This record gives sequence, structure tokens and C-alpha cells, in this order.
Amino acid sequence: MNSSSLLQEYFREAESWDADRTADARRSAQIAWRAAAAGWTCAVFAAAAIVILMPLKRVEPFVVRVDNSTGIVDVVPMNDARATPQEAVTRYFLTHYLTVCERFNFATAESDYEECGAFHSPQRNQVWYALWTATNPASPLNVHKDGSSVRVQVKSVSFFTRASGLSDLAQIRYVKAARQNTGSEETFSHWIATVQYAYADPAKDPKTRRWNPLGFKIIDFRSEPEVLAEAPIDKDFRHDR
Repeated sequence: MNSSSLLQEYFREAESWDADRTADARRSAQIAWRAAAAGWTCAVFAAAAIVILMPLKRVEPFVVRVDNSTGIVDVVPMNDARATPQEAVTRYFLTHYLTVCERFNFATAESDYEECGAFHSPQRNQVWYALWTATNPASPLNVHKDGSSVRVQVKSVSFFTRASGLSDLAQIRYVKAARQNTGSEETFSHWIATVQYAYADPAKDPKTRRWNPLGFKIIDFRSEPEVLAEAPIDKDFRHDR
């Protein structure tokens, strides 16, 4: 083999070696780009997952309330501003009805009696009349003829749905503050009222429509003391007059 053949063989091997080095570099570059693309894809999917899951992972603080007199523990409901308009209106009517119809003051007794009647179904009105008639010893007119008075503050209103899906029941927790005469200390009692309600056609009488323009009706009303004995109430309510 002459020197020319050796030289050509050398150049062929050098060219082959250079081609292998170039191919290795290209393969390394392709692997690096694929790894980088996979990394960026994972990062994008991770960021998207975090954005999607953010509404599901949040801290919702709540307040646990212990009644000073009854010892009852409950969670203070938060106003999330998501109540339907009808629920908000119903809550208002229930609160207004109980505040007016469970209080007593001789100065407003007649007006309160008539206003409460504007919210009653016919059956409830019969019960209401029997309660207030002067021949009934338990009538507020007889109980408070000594000049005593009662004011009311609603603490909470809860709605319930029957198994049939009908939503016509509510439970109202409230406080009665009774005063024997002017200048005397008030005594407080805690009550729970269970109310069945409905909406009907508004009354045609203008005076009734002024009190109850939407035809809200109390079908049944049952109230019972939350505790048997009266006890002092929180200072916040004592000063909220």
C-alpha cells in the first residue's frame, strides 16, 4: 500500500469520525430540546391546575357562639350575600311579624293587634282572636293591665325543607324583655318559635295591603321557652333598645 492510499484511508476515517461527532451533537441537542419542552409543558399544566383548584382551597373562618344564659352553642351564620330575594323577603316578614306580635305595650296594643291580623290565615286569626279576647284570663290585655310591657329581639331565623321538597317552615330564636313598670329592671327569657308560612294573593283592603303588600301568611305559630327559668342576657342586648 502506497502513501496515497494510506492518506485517503486516513481522510475517510477522519471524515467518518467527524460525522459521528456531528450526529452525536445533533442527538444531544434534540434530547435537550425535548427535555426542555417536557419541563415547560409540566410547568404550564401545574400552573393551570393551581388556578383551577384555587377556588376549592380557601380558608373560611367561622364564629362559635355560646349563649351566656342557656349555654347553647351554635355557629354564627355568615352573610354571604347569596340569599335569594324571596328568602330575604320571607326572613324580613318573619322577623317583623314576631317582633310586632310577641311584644306588648298599651300605647301600641290596638295597632299591633290589627297589624298582626293582616298576616294571619283565617284559622290563625281565630286563634289570635281567642287569645286577645277580654274574657280570656291569659289575654295580653289582662296579663299586662298592671302596666307591664314586653319588647322582643329576634336572634336568628332558620329555614327548613320538608321531605317532599316544600319549603314552608321556619324556626325563630328570640328574646323577650319584660318590664313590670317604668323604672324597673327588665327580665329576659329565651324562646323558640316554629312557624309555618305561605304566600297568597294580597288583600284588597288598602290598610291590610299597607302592612302586608305581598300576601305573606302565617299558617301556624308555636312558641315555647328555650329554658325554663329566666336569666340575665348579654349586655349588647341590654343596651340595644
